[in-house]
Amino acid sequence: MEDKGEFSFSTCWNIKRQPAGDAMLREIRGLGFRRVELNYNVTEAMLAAIEPMIERGEIGISSVHNTFPHVPDPDYGTDSVLLGFEDKEKRQRAVDLLIRSAEYARRYGGEAVVVHPGEVPFPNDISKELEQIYSGQGRDSEAYRSKWAELLERREAYSAGYVQTIIESLDEVCNRAASQGLHVRFGIETRSRPQQLPTLAEAKTIIGALKGAPVGIWYDTGHAIMMDRLGLYDSVGEMEGLMEDIVGVHIHEAIGLSDHWCPYVNSGNTDFYDAYLPMIERAQVKVYELKAACQPGEIHASHRLLAAKLAGRGQAT
Repeated sequence: MEDKGEFSFSTCWNIKRQPAGDAMLREIRGLGFRRVELNYNVTEAMLAAIEPMIERGEIGISSVHNTFPHVPDPDYGTDSVLLGFEDKEKRQRAVDLLIRSAEYARRYGGEAVVVHPGEVPFPNDISKELEQIYSGQGRDSEAYRSKWAELLERREAYSAGYVQTIIESLDEVCNRAASQGLHVRFGIETRSRPQQLPTLAEAKTIIGALKGAPVGIWYDTGHAIMMDRLGLYDSVGEMEGLMEDIVGVHIHEAIGLSDHWCPYVNSGNTDFYDAYLPMIERAQVKVYELKAACQPGEIHASHRLLAAKLAGRGQAT
């Protein structure tokens, strides 16, 4: 099987199909990936089978995805206020869990921790409502404009406060990580729902406030594409000021508002994803984050296309 070189592959692809940690990683290794990203659903039980593989050098770890290992409490899940909690005890727990993720990353030789910083909480599932209107009536409909205005009003009223709390949390995380000698970087991820933090402008604010700290952006291409389509930000133009701050990328494409598809292959569009190649090129850690529906043949075809396009830009893969 063709070696995928520096590229890593997230366990989100097969974790539900392969609950045994060693079988899960061997399947990914069989695709030609020498490195994996251990995602937030990896449990401590799975690690009992994974760690011997790491120790034997059968697989490398590029990164881990906070909160890691898996924490069943939804307060510390992927769609949560997390580092922005106003409650001091909850926020301290979120900080402690992120340090734990960094400790695991360091132990396994990983370079980075993927971080979901937080969100502006809403009393209703406004992202689902927006997606339904977008798909049914379109972004130009009056219903969409009205619901989008509702989102922006609350988001703009509260986001600055949450961003400031996230900065304070990350500052504590970085100080503790430095004192423990945890030489990993923290990548704040572009998210998949419009109430979630950060936008690209918010990411710039957070990174700027922590200048000199090991914090940068984790550019999730599929999520950014969806947020662009919904109208939250310009996923290409607004990245210009953040190119020096990319820690890592999640490589996947969105078809409409459905994400985690193989770039180029599943959408059938051989040009659209080219706009995201500069971000992939610049990233220290490059991770395919694909859904279970993606077949091995599609993964190989997608990687061949992407690698050829990167090579055409002068990037050796």
